[in-house]
Amino acid sequence: MKEIKQVRQAYLGLGSNLGDRKGYLSKALESLKAHPQIEVGRISHFYETEPLTLNGESQNAYLNACVQVKTSLNAVQLFRVLEKIEQENGRTREYPWAPRTLDLDLLFFGDEIYRSKSLSIPHPEAHRRRFVLEPLAEIAPDYIHPIKGLSILALLKSLRHNKKVVPLYRFHFQERNEEKPKTPTHPQQLESQ
Repeated sequence: MKEIKQVRQAYLGLGSNLGDRKGYLSKALESLKAHPQIEVGRISHFYETEPLTLNGESQNAYLNACVQVKTSLNAVQLFRVLEKIEQENGRTREYPWAPRTLDLDLLFFGDEIYRSKSLSIPHPEAHRRRFVLEPLAEIAPDYIHPIKGLSILALLKSLRHNKKVVPLYRFHFQERNEEKPKTPTHPQQLESQ
């Protein structure tokens, strides 16, 4: 286990809708784990979600996940690490909501509230997005939004109309991504279990 002094807990959102979506999310998690000042904690399932688009543009579905990390970095330093990981995975920023190989968002950093031109904490849209709240509720249902004053689970339950999300994969560092087990339907499959 890494020794991290003056630990801050943060929650990150991960997303991909181009190329090997599962591979990009896995590489991002591996990069976070390899960083000497970041300790990866709980990781949600990888969820398939409908894309948010500009003017009804057609895009591939996203894979999204959330991860809890502990770090000795400050929020801006962590944000820069996330940007570097995105760039290493071919991320380009063409226009808002453009398709992307990898999108890493700093959703929450402890109970910090921070605003600058390039970074807002908490993420200004996190409380409105099912593709953020659903995986985040899996790993931190009782975390209290520092501005809204509500738990992640309460925020999720308060959503009315939003994009559907479906859990597909569970990530494991040791075993690499394994698909969610499917219920066997063939008689021979049932007998062999």
